[in-house]
Amino acid sequence: MDIRTTVERAQRLKQLHAEYQPLVLPTVWDVWSARTAAGAGFPALTIGSHPLADSRGADDHEGQTFEEVLAAVRPIIAAVDVPVSVDLEAGYGQEPVDLIAGLTEVGGVGLNIEDTVHSDGGRVRTTQEHANYVAGLRAAADDAGIPVWVNGRTDLFLHAEDASAVLDEAIERLRALERAGADSVYPVGIQDDDDLLTAVTGAVAVPVNSTAHPVKHDLERFRRLGVGRITYGPLLQFALTDAMKSMLGRWAL
Repeated sequence: MDIRTTVERAQRLKQLHAEYQPLVLPTVWDVWSARTAAGAGFPALTIGSHPLADSRGADDHEGQTFEEVLAAVRPIIAAVDVPVSVDLEAGYGQEPVDLIAGLTEVGGVGLNIEDTVHSDGGRVRTTQEHANYVAGLRAAADDAGIPVWVNGRTDLFLHAEDASAVLDEAIERLRALERAGADSVYPVGIQDDDDLLTAVTGAVAVPVNSTAHPVKHDLERFRRLGVGRITYGPLLQFALTDAMKSMLGRWAL
C-alpha cells in the first residue's frame, strides 16, 4: 500500500475515534471476515491475534513470528477500503521503530500492544517499561509521518485473582500509557464489571477500549459507562463457531 493511502487511513481512524462514542471495531482474522464486517457498514476494523492465529493453525501468545503476522495481515488490509488496526501482542521482540515500520509497510494504521511478554516466559512489563515501549512507538510513528493509533493494553486485571484489588495499580499504568502517547488504553478483563469500567473511564482522558461479545453485550451499556472504543477480541469468532456448530449439528452422522 502506498504511503499516501496509509496516512489517509491513519488520519481517518483518528477522526472516527472522535466521531463515534464508542467506536466499534469488529475483530476480524481473514479476508472474508474483513469484507463481511466492512460490508455490514463498519468504518474501521481490527485484526485480533487470537482469531488470526486460530485461522492459521498457530498458537496465540506470539505463536507466530512478526514476519508471519505481517504476511498474514497484508492481504486482509488490502481487501478493504477502511482503516485497519492490528493486534501486535507484546511486540514479538521487536524494537518499536521496527514494529511501526513493518505495520505501516503492509498498510496497518493502528496497533494494540500489551504488557504480557509471551516471548519472555509470560512476564508482565513494569509500568515504566510498558510506558517506555509505548513512547517508542509514538516517536517512531511521528518520525515516519504516519499518525498510527496506539492502543495501550494492560493485562493486570486479567492476571489478578481479585480484579478490584489491582484497580489503583491499573489506573496508574493506564495514566502512564496516556502520558507516553497512547491514543487509547485497553484494560483487559473487566468488560462485565460496571464499577471497574466506570473507575477506569473516569481516570483517563483518552478513550478506554473494552472487549465485548457481539451477542451477549449491549452497546448502550458501554456508552453509558463511558467506554470510547470496543473490540471483540476472539469473541466474534467464538460466537460464529457456536453458530456454525448449531447449523451443522443436524447434518452430522
